[in-house]
Amino acid sequence: MSGLIDALGFMHVGWREPVMMAVAVVLMWLAIARKFEPLLLVPIGFGALITNLPLAGLMTPPHGGEAGGLFFYLFHGLRLEIFPPLIFLGLGALTDFGPLLSNPKTLLLGGAAQLGVMGTFLTATALGFTPAEAASIGIIGGADGPTSIYLTMKLAPHLLGPIAVSAYSYMALVPLIQPPIMRALTTRKERAIRMESGEQVPRWLRIVFPVGVTLVCALIVPAATSLIGLLMFGNLLRECGVTERLTRSAQNELINLITIVLGLCVGVTMDGDSFLRASTLKILVLGCVAFAISTAGGVLLGKLMARLPGKPVNPLIGAAGVSAVPMAARVAHNVGQQEDPDNYLLMHAMGPNVAGVIGTALAAGALLALLE
Repeated sequence: MSGLIDALGFMHVGWREPVMMAVAVVLMWLAIARKFEPLLLVPIGFGALITNLPLAGLMTPPHGGEAGGLFFYLFHGLRLEIFPPLIFLGLGALTDFGPLLSNPKTLLLGGAAQLGVMGTFLTATALGFTPAEAASIGIIGGADGPTSIYLTMKLAPHLLGPIAVSAYSYMALVPLIQPPIMRALTTRKERAIRMESGEQVPRWLRIVFPVGVTLVCALIVPAATSLIGLLMFGNLLRECGVTERLTRSAQNELINLITIVLGLCVGVTMDGDSFLRASTLKILVLGCVAFAISTAGGVLLGKLMARLPGKPVNPLIGAAGVSAVPMAARVAHNVGQQEDPDNYLLMHAMGPNVAGVIGTALAAGALLALLE
């Protein structure tokens, strides 16, 4: 009887488990009730819930001839760098690079929005984090969950839980974080600037673009090849026009399945021992700072471009240079319409938005090459 009682999970509940279960419930509430990144926060929250159940053994390695826990094996998809590149394949199949190709100078805005990545990397290092940990924290500024997970698993896997939660939380909070920064850095006249429609992008350019970007990026930053390569392969499937079945699979079944497993695997790393630390609070604060600086960097470059000769540029679209596709572009459009209800910035903002996906992957590759 004593052995049976000792096998009950209730007998092994400490103070950390209820706290982490409460955190898991909050994540799921934000996803379900407030619709904050529900596709990721629901699996992450549920993974955090079940991993903090005593004696569950979800991450137990094989021992004594017995098989390990379920997530010990599923986690290899993260440990072996399989899941994030596959997510990028699906994103590529979903992404239309037409707005970027019709207005190529918006690529610069996607680069300027990486300012938060580098700035927070230096700040985190000054606060006592190792360079590898600081790089993993800084990449939160790119607002790209898969890239944050990819870089963290390479450099600082012990920080995966708080960094993933921070990255996806701030992606979900784009409509709350970005507008005050955008209004503070722009005038009403700048926010009301109307942009001209871009030229129609020929089909041959849409096909050549993913091939060319893969070659150039892989030669400049080889460490980013798996992310950029699969992102562009997915886009090639979309644009070539002869692989409809593969495109639909990448857009639906593949990305949905990987998203479920990826979210659960991230969630099960959020046990009380690794998550309830002072460093977690620092990561959450630094992640917010990184995101704010990235937003400001894009807007400030947009202000400069608005003053240069040529076609008019509304500086609000610079805020869309972060990788939160398409939410950041929608926020730029909505803030612009508050000044002029007939000003349609959405497609213009999609240019820097998709450029930000490429920029964040390159920033991660550069940090990886520097630190590995």
